[in-house]
Amino acid sequence: MILPHRLALLLPVILLLPACALGPEPRSPSAEELGLPSAYLAGSPQPAGPVTADLATWWTTFDDPTLARLVDRSLEANTDLDAAAARVRQARASLVIVRAGLWPSLGVGATAAVREADTGSFSLDATTYTAGFDAAYEVDLFGGTRRSIEASTADLAAVEASRQSVRISVVAEVALNYLDARLAQQQFDIARQNLAAQDETLQIVEWRVMAGLVGQLDLEQARRLRAQTAAALPLFEQSLASATNRLAVLTVQSSSAVEAQLGGTGEIPLAAVPDAGIPAELLRRRPDVLAAERTLVADIALIGVREADLYPALRLTGSFGGAGTSLGNTLDAAVGALAAGLTAPIFEGGRLRAAVEQQRAAADASLANYHGTVLAAIEETENALVAADVAARREVELVVALEAARNAVLLARNQYQAGLIDFQTLLDSERSLLTTEDSRLSVRAARSVAAVQLYKALGGGWNVAPAEALPAVSDAARGNSP
Repeated sequence: MILPHRLALLLPVILLLPACALGPEPRSPSAEELGLPSAYLAGSPQPAGPVTADLATWWTTFDDPTLARLVDRSLEANTDLDAAAARVRQARASLVIVRAGLWPSLGVGATAAVREADTGSFSLDATTYTAGFDAAYEVDLFGGTRRSIEASTADLAAVEASRQSVRISVVAEVALNYLDARLAQQQFDIARQNLAAQDETLQIVEWRVMAGLVGQLDLEQARRLRAQTAAALPLFEQSLASATNRLAVLTVQSSSAVEAQLGGTGEIPLAAVPDAGIPAELLRRRPDVLAAERTLVADIALIGVREADLYPALRLTGSFGGAGTSLGNTLDAAVGALAAGLTAPIFEGGRLRAAVEQQRAAADASLANYHGTVLAAIEETENALVAADVAARREVELVVALEAARNAVLLARNQYQAGLIDFQTLLDSERSLLTTEDSRLSVRAARSVAAVQLYKALGGGWNVAPAEALPAVSDAARGNSP
């Protein structure tokens, strides 16, 4: 019974054996090392209203209940989000598997056998019991297991960040398609109003032709303009159907259900424009940037795993067991054994060192990808800021242009009916009105689209985790061992 007790005392000591961790410490670049600017070149546009909503629920700044319901539905049922959640569960399970390498494996076994003994005059049944357990543990002498845990933990964080990135994309896509649907409804409604006005113009021309005041050319031109306006109606219906069908996929419901929620013609909502802040904040706000950063950390940690393969591995095994005709005898007769085995690579044809170099190259690629992701995030933000500013300034001028175009059509129609101008002047006025109304609607939609793109570029749509103090990247992170 002495050896099993010694084994029990030795196991905690073995688990606490000091181990060095090979490879570079997993680090990521700081904002200064990435060369991020201190401010955006475009600056922040003037807000459309008070910015009171958190970035996590930016769609509420549109103050549109229908849009809010569609977004809530997509967050509950979207299939891409379901798949992303499954990948998170998978990554968590992988981390549990890797962490298990820090602990010994134990196995227990027990048997009972009945043996018949013939003494000559009678038979005797004898029962034999055997019981025991085995233990095995590989000491993490050079930190390979710990580096694996660091890499797996970073992988889990990257997968969780990717899930949030999918969430942002889904919400933004719902908002963009909702704006497309409202724009198509508005364009269809405006086209029908213009069609009705052109019917009145056509009737005026017909009367003047019958009276011999104008020729047949005026009538044909009026018919052509009306037909062109009528031909645009199916295109707007197609755009509305496409947006409705896409919303149905994003929210996992039928197109008819989405159509019922959209109802009749609705206004194109405007959103409050947020303050863009500084570019360095994107490192924490944008989940795609966080995912790239955690992937870099994981690849750096794996360098230590590959380097640990170059060094000896210490494996401890132990067993404890016995046999007897009763459970008490089994324990009394129990014996134990403890063994240690040391294995080291001697000749691998350069395979292990090539694996280290391969992982260093993977870390370099992840660093470049991380830097590129950050630069792309800044680009998207800059473009969204410019688009929001341009759309807002264009809308101001187009409002004036639309009022002038409407007045011009009224004057031209009256003057034509009085015979003061030719039909070509009236025709040009009506064409200009149709073009200006379409531009006015398009720029209003562009203004809302720019707001959506800006919120998305800033990482809005999820609850940002508290900022972590990430150490600056070292030369080791770029491929040089400490």
